[in-house]
Amino acid sequence: MENPIIEVKKLSKKFILAHNRLPYETFRDTVTNLVKKPIRMLRGEKKLKKEEFWALKDVSFEIQKGEAIGLIGPNGSGKSTLLKLLSQITAPTEGEIILRGKVASLLEVGTGFHPELTGRENIFLNGAILGMTKKEIAQKFRSIAQFSGVEKFLDTPIKRYSSGMNVRLAFSVAAHMEPDILIVDEVLAVGDAEFQKKCLGKMDEVTKEAGRTVILVSHNMEAIKKLCKRCILLKEGKIVMFDQTSKVVDTYLQGAQFATQQPLRQRRDRISKGRVTMTDIAVTTLSGKTEIESGDALRFWVKYESIFTKPIQNVRMVIMIVNDDLQNILWFDNEVSEHTITEFSPNGEFLCETGPLNLVPGRYFINLNFHIDGASEDSVLMAASFEVKENLQKFEFQKSADYKVANFIAPFRYSQEK
Repeated sequence: MENPIIEVKKLSKKFILAHNRLPYETFRDTVTNLVKKPIRMLRGEKKLKKEEFWALKDVSFEIQKGEAIGLIGPNGSGKSTLLKLLSQITAPTEGEIILRGKVASLLEVGTGFHPELTGRENIFLNGAILGMTKKEIAQKFRSIAQFSGVEKFLDTPIKRYSSGMNVRLAFSVAAHMEPDILIVDEVLAVGDAEFQKKCLGKMDEVTKEAGRTVILVSHNMEAIKKLCKRCILLKEGKIVMFDQTSKVVDTYLQGAQFATQQPLRQRRDRISKGRVTMTDIAVTTLSGKTEIESGDALRFWVKYESIFTKPIQNVRMVIMIVNDDLQNILWFDNEVSEHTITEFSPNGEFLCETGPLNLVPGRYFINLNFHIDGASEDSVLMAASFEVKENLQKFEFQKSADYKVANFIAPFRYSQEK
């Protein structure tokens, strides 16, 4: 039997976390602490408290050549750390990784690109970083440019590119490198739906036709189920399950439903800087009912706390509704609201009220993201969930047997001039 293309044996990764006395330090605080440090040492004061954090612990698995493997799990489960270890960006604390082939990885937007160089120059730079010769890149240049869809902007510095354009170009270079192992992180979520479909098609092509191996991290369960026959579920740095994709996704979604039952304040799977914490969430109809039907207008109520003492400026709040496959269905962004507010009190709550939403009956999750000055401060995936019940009286349409082809039904009607 042929050896696995990837072997991971008892892999562990440890980080040392240093805890500051303050949750947030200004530049002045940092300088003051540096000046006082020798004095504190002479007095015998203790150093900052340090803590061991195991991002991965005793992870073992094997992947065969030509497989497409999904990697899923909540925030903080160790997915990105595992990908960086497999990409040989960082070294493991314990354990062993055996790779029998050339690896190309797409982990973060803009990785391997220089912002001052043009798209054309960055194709050669990124290709060289990924191990391609100048001749190989030149031979594939036309295909890379066409697939990326940014041909018109190849002579523009990429600092002028959007994040979506960056991802298009980066994925195109990595995919045309023809690696034995292609590792793709959640960055594909930045691209539009058409390009995501194009990428999934390309990854499917390289596994089935070229016999290459793909590892895909995504919160889009439909994409995982379409591309991957097997899937790994990570939680708190350990493998919970490695099995058929449908079974693993079901287990993950059951766990996600359980997570939504935890108080928002206690959620450990959030990504937060510690300056702002969303502590509670509720969703009801505008009349205050918790039983939601198709066609109801909704009210989202979110409570938060912060370390600030003055009003918080330049706040962007995003509430996202996703379906059971964790696909984005609706997006409520205060920056594009009819009544926009960007200044929030240091502590408090806010409401987001919608018009009638013709959601198809089923279960939905709510993702929350609190931004300040364009950067995410506190983000919680699947912060809450709600059920939508059927009420066909609120909008007129004929329900067919396969009516669940979408999650949102906009009122429309067909007619024909005689």
